[in-house]
Amino acid sequence: MDGKVKEQKRHQQKQSGPQAERKKLKKQGGSREEDARKRNPKAFAVQSAVRMAKTFHRSQDIKMKKHHIPLVDRTPLEPPPIVIVVVGPPKVGKSTLIRCLIKNFARQKLGDICGPVTIISGKKRRLTFMECSNDINTMIDLAKVADLVLMLIDASFGFEMETFEFLNICQVHGFPRIMGVLTHLDSFKDNKALRKTKKNLKHRFWTEVYQGAKLFYLSGMVYGEYQAQEVKNLGRFISVMKFRPLVWQTSHPYVLVDRMEDLTDPDRLRTDPKCDRTVSLYGYLRGTYLKNKGQVHIPGVGDFQVGDVNFLPDPCALPAAQKKRALNEKERMLYAPMAGVGGVVYDKDAVYIDLPASHVDQQQDEVRPNTELVQSLIDTHATLDEKMAASKVSLFSGSATLEPAEVEEQSGEEGGLGEKCVWDPTTQRKRRKVVFTGEEEEEEDGSGSSDDEDGDSEDSDQEQDDDEENLSTYLKEARAGCDETEKTVADAPPVKRPKLDVGKGESAEVPVFADSEDDLEMSEEEEEEEEEEESGEEGEAGRAGDSGHCSEEEESEDCKEGSEGELEGTGEAADATMEEQTASKSMEEEEEEEGVGLRWKEGLRQKASDAFLRQQQAVPNLRKLVYGSVVQADDSEDEEQELGGLFRVSRPQTSKKYQANAVDSSRFHPDTSHQWDQEEMLNSIRDCFVTGKWDESQDAATLLKEDEELYGDFEDLETGEVHKNPTGKQNRAEQNGENPDSDDDDDDEHEETVVKVDDDELQKNKRLEKKQRLKERFNSEYDGGDATYFDDLKEELQKQAELNRAEFDGVDDETRVQYEGFRPGMYVRLEIPSLPCEFVTNFDPHYPIILGGLSSAEGNVGYLQMRLKKHRWYNRILKTRDPLILSLGWRRFQTIPLYHIEDHNGRHRLLKYTPQHMHCGASIWGPVTPQGTGFLAVQTVAGAKANFRIAATGVILDLDKSVTVVKKLKLIGYPYKIFKNTSFIKGMFNTVLEVAKFEGASVRTVSGVRGMIKKALSTPEGAFRASFEDRLLMSDVVFLRSWFPVSVPQLYNPVTSLLLPVGQKDSWAGMRTLGQLKHDLGIRYMPNVDSLYKPVVRTKRQFNRLHIPKELQKALPFKSKPKLQQPKGKTPRDLQRPSVIREPHEKKVAALLHALSTVHNFKRKKAHQVQHAKHKQFLQQKGKQEEAKLKRQKESRKKLYRVMGQEDKRKQRSSLKGASKDD
Repeated sequence: MDGKVKEQKRHQQKQSGPQAERKKLKKQGGSREEDARKRNPKAFAVQSAVRMAKTFHRSQDIKMKKHHIPLVDRTPLEPPPIVIVVVGPPKVGKSTLIRCLIKNFARQKLGDICGPVTIISGKKRRLTFMECSNDINTMIDLAKVADLVLMLIDASFGFEMETFEFLNICQVHGFPRIMGVLTHLDSFKDNKALRKTKKNLKHRFWTEVYQGAKLFYLSGMVYGEYQAQEVKNLGRFISVMKFRPLVWQTSHPYVLVDRMEDLTDPDRLRTDPKCDRTVSLYGYLRGTYLKNKGQVHIPGVGDFQVGDVNFLPDPCALPAAQKKRALNEKERMLYAPMAGVGGVVYDKDAVYIDLPASHVDQQQDEVRPNTELVQSLIDTHATLDEKMAASKVSLFSGSATLEPAEVEEQSGEEGGLGEKCVWDPTTQRKRRKVVFTGEEEEEEDGSGSSDDEDGDSEDSDQEQDDDEENLSTYLKEARAGCDETEKTVADAPPVKRPKLDVGKGESAEVPVFADSEDDLEMSEEEEEEEEEEESGEEGEAGRAGDSGHCSEEEESEDCKEGSEGELEGTGEAADATMEEQTASKSMEEEEEEEGVGLRWKEGLRQKASDAFLRQQQAVPNLRKLVYGSVVQADDSEDEEQELGGLFRVSRPQTSKKYQANAVDSSRFHPDTSHQWDQEEMLNSIRDCFVTGKWDESQDAATLLKEDEELYGDFEDLETGEVHKNPTGKQNRAEQNGENPDSDDDDDDEHEETVVKVDDDELQKNKRLEKKQRLKERFNSEYDGGDATYFDDLKEELQKQAELNRAEFDGVDDETRVQYEGFRPGMYVRLEIPSLPCEFVTNFDPHYPIILGGLSSAEGNVGYLQMRLKKHRWYNRILKTRDPLILSLGWRRFQTIPLYHIEDHNGRHRLLKYTPQHMHCGASIWGPVTPQGTGFLAVQTVAGAKANFRIAATGVILDLDKSVTVVKKLKLIGYPYKIFKNTSFIKGMFNTVLEVAKFEGASVRTVSGVRGMIKKALSTPEGAFRASFEDRLLMSDVVFLRSWFPVSVPQLYNPVTSLLLPVGQKDSWAGMRTLGQLKHDLGIRYMPNVDSLYKPVVRTKRQFNRLHIPKELQKALPFKSKPKLQQPKGKTPRDLQRPSVIREPHEKKVAALLHALSTVHNFKRKKAHQVQHAKHKQFLQQKGKQEEAKLKRQKESRKKLYRVMGQEDKRKQRSSLKGASKDD
């Protein structure tokens, strides 16, 4: 090996073949098809115009089928969360899938799925998950509000009846987007069986939904959860899915309730527990705009009038618009009040803090309320008198407390405060809990884990001295936090805990961290600061700005001001408390901290006003900074003013010094770090205002001059006075190099001509620009050529949507609500009075509560005409007047329908049963619903049936009583007198008045003789005279066929399933059918005897002899004369032959002759058969001979004809030869 590297054989590129040809064409940039078209244009020409027309029509049909009717986009800029309903049979994995999706989106685990669960899935999309149980009521309600349905299918079992029931419910109430999810795929051991099952289920699912419907496969479970990648893929599909607006949802406002509060007066509940309740329901408004004081329907409860509607801050608001791809951890919010997520909830008039009892007992330190006020109220166990008797007063900070009984004596003991001994399991010691002082525990928002915090608190508790055990819990924890921060500041991140230098000459400003986002409202600067911290590393929430309210921050500040010896060790602002110290420092601290528990309650109103004044004084005077000095009142009072030489007035707003580079730098105080009287500082911010220079190309002064030139001259339309702009003239004069103050006439004329020329040029340029724009628009439309009516309609609706959005753009929500109502996407609070008490006492969060808005007409009840068809999978036919439960609009109610069908003459004939495989009409008494609304019918909603539960489907046709349903009525009478063609009939009517109503009506007999009612008879009652086309018989039955109008039963019984006790909400039972009643009561049906089938026994009738007049007999032909039809009479006795009686010998001789004749006949018959067989054989032989003979004759004829033909040919040739020679 002499250092040479062996060369590898290079890959030889293909020089021929189809692949090489494709590569060459790709390099050249040409196409074989285009070359072929150029080479041989005839081959690509139209071969058949008919085929080309068919192809074109087919392509256009396919293209048009993809089009939907464009609708005006009415979705708000911040749409409500998308409702995702997870449906499936029991034990198929619904709750597991919801938990996995929540974990995928929100990074949180949720135990029991109760009620709607709202999460933020992206920057512009929120999702609300709702689990649908097997109850038919829940399935019907959720199908009406669902935007997306995740339909879970057990692949190991196959499709179950619940799946098809929900699909049919969706088809009736507006088909939402449906995605199938196959579970239990890990039960298949054979891949071939798995593929076959997937294929079968997929095609069956396509048949029910639509071709190409998405079907997801969840292959298996890992540690009780679905695989993360499969759940992530499902979440991606959900996040990007688009939705088609449904007609019913977009035309009605509705709220899927996620929280319920009972507002009933407790005194009234105490006196009357069964009284109607006043309830406030919360949720996102969807659909269309909701007006206040409107009417709503709660499915499962009934119709109610809304008492009041308010919109609240969004509890699960979308993140601020930022240029980033994904959400950070803080923005992945989860809101599920019914599932116990979201401890602090804001209301219009209250703040609700959720404190689970189990968590309070077990983890007392972790789930304490976030405000001292709330905790003190919770921990209060004594009355106000006891508190007053046990209270102590401290004249000034640092002094001893004075009891009411011992005003003149100082008490250094620990008495006066209510105590409660509590065993702390974490530190294994008994701790004394002060009753009046609220515990407060700092929870770091979005920072380290709770385990670390617990560990820190344990360490800090162990490091405290024994003499600090008598302090209040709040000050203990505050000091512990400070001490622990002092020691661990080198290890911890600088953002996590600010460092405090206690007892040194520098002032250290201690920030107060919010326990949660709900405690203190954060300002914009703090939100920006938080975003910056989250982009780098995790940090705590900044200190909230002074909002003017007496918050936790103010309380802590007051405590710190009162104990400046400990927390504010600055020599520059030393307080009177430091000068008054006579005892040791530890004793002073004990006494100070004993009084803190009472002092925070004192003077809350004064503290709030002081905080507001402090905030106003901290704000710089913008007018002074921008426009110069402003005369201000100068306070000449000293910072500390002595009163009687004993007390000094402590002024927090003057003694408190702020530093820009302090620990809490989120509070920026410009007056402490900048001298705004200097010109340099003013120039540094001058461009931040409207009079400055904002950009390189935008200067305020230049823009103002241009505006004055353009809009300077104007005319007052009311007075007619014309105002000229002097500045504009001056500017134009200065541009032309002239003196603006000159009054020369030539200058004025020249100036006017210049202005006129400029105006003309400006107008000309505007006209040219307008023409150019019109020309470009025409060219674009003409060259495009593809713009259709569909595109024009879409463009028009797009403009309408932009107009709708721009109408109230920039108007605050309070004003918009008064004009257009509450818009979709708002989080609203609806207060509903007079709800049944069972709604609150039997409340179950697993069942959805929907508030469906009703229009002004939908609150009425009336007659409805419907088209109905029995479902092909329902195994029983429906009977008229049997009660039926309908789901129509928002409502579920029971009614009694009448089925009818329209005849060819327009008559609506009553049907006893629904027809098979065809539609029929139905009339009901129910709530007025718009025409075209679909409905479905079930016979019962109680429990789960083995068979298909949906009995019928249909649509609303009409809303009035215009259709008259009639049933057939047969009236029967009998003739009692007959005169030729006139008869008297009785038994059909009862009174003369009834007969008078039916005069002129046609009647018939059973034998088919037609007649007409003429007039009533006086006796008997109800008899009448009728004429017929033939004479009747006394045995004839006369009947009158008429149509009787049927009235629709007025039954409207709402299904109140939500009022039933917990665990029995799927057992609502309304009116029973007649068959169910008889079955339950054990009544056997006794049929009418006349209606039973029995054998028909007809008596033989004797008809009279036909009488033909003699004249008519003479005219008849001979064969039709009556004599031929007369039966023969009896033979006379003399013509009758006597019967012969034989002797015994004669009988024997006759028998012998009979036997001999029988033998002779048999022999003759047998000989005849033999002869017949011989003859048949002879005929066969003769036939064969005849065939042979004919064959021979045929052959001989052929031979003869052949010879004769040859002779003819020979003669013909010889004649032709002779002719040619002669010529």
